[in-house]
Amino acid sequence: MNMTIEKIISIFLCGDVMLGRGIDQILPHPGDPRIYEPYMKSAKGYVDIAEDKNGEIDKPVDYSYVWGDALKEFDNKKPDLKIINLETSVTSSRDYWKHKGIHYKLNPQNINVIKDAGIDFTSLANNHVLDWGYKGLDETIKTLSDAKIKFAGAGIDKSLAEKVAVFDLKRKGRVLIYSCGSITSGIPNEWSAESNRAGVNLIPDYSINTVRNIKEKFDAIRGKNDISIVSIHWGSNWGYRISKAHMEFAHNLIDLAGVNIVHGHSSHHPIGIEVYKNRLILYGCGDFINDYEGITGYEIYRDDLALMYFVDFDTDMGKISKLKIIPMQIKNFKLNYAGRNYAKWIKHVLNREGKAFDTEFKLLSDNSIELIIN
Repeated sequence: MNMTIEKIISIFLCGDVMLGRGIDQILPHPGDPRIYEPYMKSAKGYVDIAEDKNGEIDKPVDYSYVWGDALKEFDNKKPDLKIINLETSVTSSRDYWKHKGIHYKLNPQNINVIKDAGIDFTSLANNHVLDWGYKGLDETIKTLSDAKIKFAGAGIDKSLAEKVAVFDLKRKGRVLIYSCGSITSGIPNEWSAESNRAGVNLIPDYSINTVRNIKEKFDAIRGKNDISIVSIHWGSNWGYRISKAHMEFAHNLIDLAGVNIVHGHSSHHPIGIEVYKNRLILYGCGDFINDYEGITGYEIYRDDLALMYFVDFDTDMGKISKLKIIPMQIKNFKLNYAGRNYAKWIKHVLNREGKAFDTEFKLLSDNSIELIIN
């Protein structure tokens, strides 16, 4: 008997998950709180700022705490894959990267904060994975590997940093994920992995040659109905402008490298979304978990609002069939369902920024936001 192939693959995507610093300090095994920032010397200071704004957090919290209402959505939606950008080193290293302003680290003993949420994949090609040196990167890789959490975008050498992660969903097919970063996101040039040096998969530019290199990595293992995702850390933290270079690179990834989803992150708030030739481009997903609560200066962008992106991809037709977005609000270092007014605001931003791409969203009665697919 031939096995029927289920053609819809459901994927959860989000932006930066910053589990270090203040978040680490409220978990069951807080690490050494010493940090080396110009304006803060202890990670506990970020907990104090958050508590000054919204009240005391009953510490220590359990591992599910920071995910809050997101866990209900995971239970409701049951995505085939959960993909995040892990914006922190997972280490007890004290060898902080000198001349860098901010250093994130999660105590390896707190790895269950990722594992217990059922996260399948963590992108490591970002500007914080080497905050605590090469020892910190080694420990991050070992801790994730021991926890059986797949990753890509960093490694002990260039070939491993460029390695594509493969998920076999059996009857639904396979998902291939390539993770990379750009210096435009603040990744130091010296963090680039080389043949004889550990580091991140730092792309040199947005050229056709870079696209061809990514295509080669996929082509070496790609099957007929595989979904390919490029998870890329690029661009500045603040602002809605999407550069022409980013748009051209994303389009070339789809046109030339056969990519199905471009998963962009680095921006601290959501930016424009494009559907290009029935493929999805998330130019910047925005932060998902952070310890910025109570920090002032960028309130106009509402970085306390976080989005869950649930993508249904039709492998038979080779196109996106649904995108549903669940707005969340970070309060007390926890993800909570955003209210109606916040959901309206997010929908307005997505529609405003989507005009350039003819992308339009509608707000549903449950405060979720859905892409209108023509």
